[in-house]
Amino acid sequence: MADVVIIGGHGKVALLVLPLLAEAGHSATAVIRNPAHAADVEAAAGTPLVLDVENATEDELAAAFTGRDAIVWSAGAGGGDTRRTYAVDRDAAIRSMDAAARAGVRRYVMVSYLGAGPDHGVPEDNSFHAYAEAKAAADAHLRASGLDWTVLGPAGLTLEEPTGLIDVAPLPEDAERRVSRANVARTIVAALELDATIGRTIEYVDGATPIREALARV
Repeated sequence: MADVVIIGGHGKVALLVLPLLAEAGHSATAVIRNPAHAADVEAAAGTPLVLDVENATEDELAAAFTGRDAIVWSAGAGGGDTRRTYAVDRDAAIRSMDAAARAGVRRYVMVSYLGAGPDHGVPEDNSFHAYAEAKAAADAHLRASGLDWTVLGPAGLTLEEPTGLIDVAPLPEDAERRVSRANVARTIVAALELDATIGRTIEYVDGATPIREALARV
């Protein structure tokens, strides 16, 4: 069973991932910035680690990762501040990948979004542009890192109950671009457990195929 570090450990998706990992027999350390969030992490069956990834050095991150089996990036600056968006979603993410390599942690799962990449098509005057640029850079760095990477590209996130069913790209034109956070949490666990997802970018929506079956086919 794996010892997993989840960066962005108090996010909505991360708090859904933690009990799933515990149920599957894994252990999970949730990296959080605010010590007040530790109780929520513990209630979700995770172990909190207070570390501000925006400002943490590569050395500090490598120390936190040493002895672990996998890293999951589920953090985000939250938008609204271009500087912080680049600092977290690009720069801190890249530092975490380099730190994982230094610490000998080969498995790395990135939670990105459907449509991420250099051809994201988001205009510069759109408030989403900085995030799209940051994710494109971070995802590209991960693919070139030499790590055993998976990039997950969920569609627009909802608070719907989990169905355990998704459809993966290529998607039909009329596919609804939505996926529940609860299903995203399940794809993270499945990706960690399925070697077939290594070296893959997997974009997906809520759909009709069981998650593990869908990911195994990619």
